[in-house]
Amino acid sequence: MDRVYPGAEWARLAPEEAGFSTGRLANARRWLVEFAGGDPFRLVIARHGYLVAEWNQGLDPKARIRFRSASKSVYSSLLGIAVVEGKLPTVDARVVNYYPEMMDVADGEGPKPGSFAFPANREITFRQLMGNTSGYLKPGERPGTTFHYQTFGMNILTHALATIYGLYDCGGAGRQPDCARLLAEKIRDPIAASWEHVYTDFDYPSGAGARKAIYGRALDVVATARDAARIGHLWLNLGRWRDRQLVPRAYLEQATRTNADILANEPEAAWRYGLGFWVNDHDRLWPDLPRDLFGAWGAGARNIWVSPALDVVIALCPGPWPEVREEADRLPREQAVLARVLDAIR
Repeated sequence: MDRVYPGAEWARLAPEEAGFSTGRLANARRWLVEFAGGDPFRLVIARHGYLVAEWNQGLDPKARIRFRSASKSVYSSLLGIAVVEGKLPTVDARVVNYYPEMMDVADGEGPKPGSFAFPANREITFRQLMGNTSGYLKPGERPGTTFHYQTFGMNILTHALATIYGLYDCGGAGRQPDCARLLAEKIRDPIAASWEHVYTDFDYPSGAGARKAIYGRALDVVATARDAARIGHLWLNLGRWRDRQLVPRAYLEQATRTNADILANEPEAAWRYGLGFWVNDHDRLWPDLPRDLFGAWGAGARNIWVSPALDVVIALCPGPWPEVREEADRLPREQAVLARVLDAIR
């Protein structure tokens, strides 16, 4: 089937025409409704570039919700763009060379007790920030050795990228376009998405002494489930949108496989994170499902799943388990949804 990209509106394709069993897909929906027990959810399925199914319970399909940590996968796309545009020589460039302010966090000024910038943080690379192996503000974690999922390293990444493009100065934080403009110009507008954004932060124990302009102010994409599926379609096509390669193909191929730091330093059970994406290449995240599955995840059951081999995107945004965050509880739920939808593909 020819490659298709959605315009301002998604063209629809009947499930049977898209290669689904109508009966099995109906069973998947019935199961999800029963499982939800009245809780709200939104799910969009796209295949071959067409909208195949859209299930909404208790939510306006046009309402935008925060992606939360699913935004990390969008940041990852921007990092690849910065390299191909020559703003960075490589993802292995040291961050301090572009955002030296990251080191201006003394003991007592960090986001948590005992969190501060220490000499080893000068060696942190953009790859390590994106792969959550940087050890930023974590004395005792040498860069590149420990997978530690965190928000502050991602904030450093977005602030650094915005600084490189001349859109951020931590001394004037809150009065500049910031990284949101980059996401809009480089990704949102070219794919005809309509997301908005907000900045969020924590209450820090260090109070007025917290250097939040350096490591705080997390950028959060706010979007519909259709827009979640739309950026999933960009990832499905390895960064290509119509006749433009927006995100480098080689970068996304690398980002959607378990990253080298984790392979070298963590047990096999942890081999499931790439560069801003959750990945299944070692069958450790969603067992017995396609190895090429990868996706974005955010707290509150924000999920975007992609399988290039099956040419399918599934956006569950949100799922009907918003309070479930522990992996032992949420991963079986994700597995159950994915298995039923993918099993409907003939």
